[in-house]
Amino acid sequence: MGKQKQQIISRFFAPKSKPTTTSPSPSPPQTAPSSSSSPKITTTVAFSPSKRNLLSTRITSTPKRPKLSPHTQNPLPSLHKKFVDKLLEPQTPQTPQPQNTQNTQKFTPLEQQVVDLKQRYPDVLLMIEVGYKFRFFGEDAEIAARVLGIYAHKDHNFMTASVPTFRLNVHVRRLVSEGYKVGVVKQTETAAIKAHGENKSGPFCRGLSALYTKATLEAAENVGGEEEECGGESNYLCCVVEKGLDCGVEGGVFDVRVGVVAVEISTGDVVYGEFNDGFMRSGLEAFVLSLAPAELLLGDPLSKQTEKLLLAYSGPSSNVRVERVSRDCFSDGGALADVMSLYENMIEDNLGDNEKQMTDAKEQGSCHLAIEGVIKMPDLAVEALALTVRHLKQFGFDRMLCLGASFRPFSSNMEMNLSANTLQQLEVLRNNSDGSESGSLLHIMNHTLTIYGSRLLRHWVTHPLCDRNMISARLDAVSEIAECMGFSKDSQRVSELDEDDSEVAIVQPDLYYLLSAVLTALGRSPDIERGITRIFHRTATASEFIAVFQAILAAGKQLKRLCIQEEHNYDGVGSKTVKSVLLKRLILAASSSSVVGNAAKLLSTLNKEAAEQGDLTNLIIISDDQFPEVARAREAVQFAKEKLDSLIGLYRKQLQMRNLEFMSVSGTTHLIELPLDFKVPLNWVKVNSTKKMIRYHPPEVLTALDQLLLANEELMIVSRAAWDSFLRGFGIYYAEFRGAVQALATLDCLFSFATLLKNKNYVRPMFVDDSEPLQINICSGRHPVLETILQDNFVPNDTNLCADKEYCQIVTGPNMGGKSCYIRQVALIALMAQHCQQNCMC
Repeated sequence: MGKQKQQIISRFFAPKSKPTTTSPSPSPPQTAPSSSSSPKITTTVAFSPSKRNLLSTRITSTPKRPKLSPHTQNPLPSLHKKFVDKLLEPQTPQTPQPQNTQNTQKFTPLEQQVVDLKQRYPDVLLMIEVGYKFRFFGEDAEIAARVLGIYAHKDHNFMTASVPTFRLNVHVRRLVSEGYKVGVVKQTETAAIKAHGENKSGPFCRGLSALYTKATLEAAENVGGEEEECGGESNYLCCVVEKGLDCGVEGGVFDVRVGVVAVEISTGDVVYGEFNDGFMRSGLEAFVLSLAPAELLLGDPLSKQTEKLLLAYSGPSSNVRVERVSRDCFSDGGALADVMSLYENMIEDNLGDNEKQMTDAKEQGSCHLAIEGVIKMPDLAVEALALTVRHLKQFGFDRMLCLGASFRPFSSNMEMNLSANTLQQLEVLRNNSDGSESGSLLHIMNHTLTIYGSRLLRHWVTHPLCDRNMISARLDAVSEIAECMGFSKDSQRVSELDEDDSEVAIVQPDLYYLLSAVLTALGRSPDIERGITRIFHRTATASEFIAVFQAILAAGKQLKRLCIQEEHNYDGVGSKTVKSVLLKRLILAASSSSVVGNAAKLLSTLNKEAAEQGDLTNLIIISDDQFPEVARAREAVQFAKEKLDSLIGLYRKQLQMRNLEFMSVSGTTHLIELPLDFKVPLNWVKVNSTKKMIRYHPPEVLTALDQLLLANEELMIVSRAAWDSFLRGFGIYYAEFRGAVQALATLDCLFSFATLLKNKNYVRPMFVDDSEPLQINICSGRHPVLETILQDNFVPNDTNLCADKEYCQIVTGPNMGGKSCYIRQVALIALMAQHCQQNCMC
């Protein structure tokens, strides 16, 4: 057995016989049996002389022997013959076949548009309007299928997927939340305009109409203005640049100088700063944690430590979008000149658009103030601002930084900047267990009723006041609101009108009751802070415009009931219902005659019913020779309608039917219905029929309908242009209304603090004079977060520290004994005292 196995193995590993080049099959071995018989011809076929000679040579030649296996020397089955020949033949290098390139592919007209658009916008996920759907092509279709859970399939040369047009809002938000830059491509012409234009036989013209990212979504057209999945959180776009420092600067503590600019496009808030930072980048970390940006714009080059911090913040779990831009264009300076050129162009545009308006000087003045503010900004901050402006140009929001933005420095002498370690250890914004807002100081203190009030409160909590006068003014306002809570059951107070005539009295509303009613109504209204900014960006809808200004007008009229007199000297503002100077200024800013009057004026220009129905053609109420183009287009439409309706008289005479009338069926208008046996002219077009009647369109009706459709399209175009012009004119009122909304947000925060004071039984802190030593005296203090969790089980404790007496305490005790809780409690009470109240009992 062993010898037989060895022979078999040796035959298996024996070298293969190489085929000869003269014969396609290998020569048979000598042991192979031969066959001497010739094949028998049973059929005769006539061939040409050449084929006959070839056939004769093949017949007379030696017949082929059966092919044998090189290993077993047995005849091969006929099915394996070709396989073995292919296996034993020498391998020749195969030349690659030329593949079809993009230039040799044949694209449909729509696909050619897609190719051109992707070449222009390679980093954008495109949603292309095709009929009643938005379609994705190529890699965009694969991404959309994965993110949106839709089906992608091959269509001609591309993978494709689609979503309905009325779901644009939902799908754009889902794609943007995953960190993609989404572009919407819409048809730039309608069917009626296309039929009368030069592009009759070609595809619909398409162009990029909007770009969306996380930072620009709420201010964008069609998909912004709603709080779905975003809530009241800010969506800052943060640009970071830096430059290295010499090792000898500041004794080697700092190694880079960082410039930052953060823009909230949906509210117009701009925060800038420039500071030296160390190896751990604690200053940059505090800036990022306090603002929580949704997008990061990194100005390359950046150091490894800075990139490590920013990329750790924008990890996969955060969904923060990161985009890099080059700073080579500003290597030799020129950032300030780049920003100034934008401001100059904006001023020229405004002069061209508003040269007939008397209020033009107000807008130019605000622009000049913005220019002065930019000139005073540090160099790196200006460079970051220039990169931000260039980035926002592609979205069309660069105008905000020129006219509507509110610039404020990140570091101020009036406020305290909390470090990133302080924010984390004290759990000011997020808890340390799961990173959510629940269980944080902000969550405990937030009793605001509006979204914009909640955003302002976040800034207050992270930036405690340092100025004693500002703290006292805020405490006076909170105390006055809290005192009025005892009279909340009585909605009105009776006060004397004249001290000399005590019998004459007026009924005045209670401050707490009135603020509660106003803020509750505003809480049910849209986000008016983002609303007026969207109006400034000209991306708001007509219904949104009316809802925003109705809320502002209603709040202003309600606050006017407090009878605060308007005077140029705010210190002399008098009111018998409000004593706090801060409250008087805020109420006056939100309810001034200018705010109420301008809001009513803007609302009177629009037709509310048309706005609710989305009818843009009848939206604007024309008066005082305004918008003459819209008036002419409406007259043209009316003339086309009258001409179309007058045709019925012609057909009554032609058909000799006095009672003949136009009819409409399933959206098809101006039909003439006649019996089946009624003879009509041959050029009449049959539209539809029933068992007894046939409906026609005469050629004159078709021509008139075509003219009416074209007139309606022209009216829609001029109406959109008029609406855009109306929104552009709002720019002169934007600063005033933005101040009114900020006043309402501040009132909401003060009202929230007063509610917290009453619910938790907090007391007002007392501040020592500058001549006295620094000290902290807390009686029966409680941890603001733990007392909410433990309720009655928390044990209050005291703290007494003084700079010239007991200025230090040693806290000892066993593990889990409450040492860290006590230390954090003192820090949190000190922070809360700089806002509005103190978490202790005296």
